Formats: sequence, C-alpha cells, structure tokens
Amino acid sequence: MAEPVKRQYRSAKRAAAAAATRARIREAAARLFVEQGYVATTMRDVAASAGVGERTLYDAFPTKAALFGHTLGVATVGDEAPVRVADRPEVRSAHDEPDAEEAIARTVSYATDLLDRAGDLIMVSVEAAGADPDMRAAADAGARATHEVYLALTEALRERGALQPGLDATAAADVMYALASPHMHQLLCRHRGWPLERYRAWLRNALARELLDRTGRR
Repeated sequence: MAEPVKRQYRSAKRAAAAAATRARIREAAARLFVEQGYVATTMRDVAASAGVGERTLYDAFPTKAALFGHTLGVATVGDEAPVRVADRPEVRSAHDEPDAEEAIARTVSYATDLLDRAGDLIMVSVEAAGADPDMRAAADAGARATHEVYLALTEALRERGALQPGLDATAAADVMYALASPHMHQLLCRHRGWPLERYRAWLRNALARELLDRTGRR
C-alpha cells in the first residue's frame, strides 16, 4: 500500500515544480515582451532570464506565440484555471445585480484589476499586430471577447430598463469597449501616472453617466 502513496507524493512534487517553472518563465516572458516588444524578444532571451534551459522552455511552449498566449492568458484571468473571463463568477454576478450602478461598479472593478495585470501585455499584442499574424489573431480575439463581456452586461441593463432612452445594448457596449480599453488605461495610468483607484473611480463614474438613465435609479 505504501508504493501508490509514494508515487502520488512524487507526482504532486513534480507538478508543483512544473508550476513553479511555468511561473518563472511567465514572469520573465512578461517583462521582456513589455520591455523589448514581441518581435525583438527571443525564446533564448526568455530562457536565460527565467534561468531555465532552452529545451525546457521549448518542451513547455513549442513556439513564441504559444508562450505569449499562455503568458497573456494567465495575466488576463489571474490564474491558470481554464475559465474564460466571461465565465468568471465576478463577471457573471454583475449581470444579476439589480442595482445598475453597482453592476457597473463590479464590472469596472474586475476590468481595472485585469488591465492592471495584463494591460501592458495586451498593448504588446496590439502594437505587434501589424507585423506578426499571430499577434494580429491574439489582438482580434481579445477585442472580440472583451466586447462580448460588455455586451452581456449592457443587454442585462437594457432588459431592466436601466439604459438611457434611445441607447441600445450594442451602442452601450461600444461605449464601455472604448472607455475601458487597454489604450485608455495605457494613456491614463502608464503615460499620465494615474493611480489605479483614481482610474477606477473615473471609469465607474464616466460609464454610469454615459450609459444609465438616472431619471429613476434602477
């Protein structure tokens, strides 16, 4: 009976070691992609910075595009669980929130935390999209997924009659997509040095002002 326990222990130890190696690789890759750009960053650079052999890196991530996709994906959701942003409980709970301003506040809280973690990497994919087809695909997929998240919220707000008169769910999602974009986050937080809380409060107030019918609070 002892042997299966030993095997299980060794398996758990190997899994923990592999997770630690992936985390080290992600940290190095994220830093280099942001500092140097996607095109200029090589797999050799990442391996050296992470303190792993190139073979180890390629065993985990066969291409630079796969490495970037993993690094961006984990930064976006905050962990390695295979649950997309749209299905995260923090995002879905906003759709069921009866108070429209609170629904926007919850969404903004999640979105600004996401941009604080992943905004710089998202901008790497946007900036490299013109030169690399993998980055174009990543940027386009991310943009579509982001708009879908906002559209799900604005459709819920429309169903409750919370949107301004004449504003449909798609147009409202477009406003969210623009104001909560990684580009705006980059301008205000990275270029102008706004603290995260100031940016969060501004975005929450701007979206409530632009989207909600405040003649009767819902």
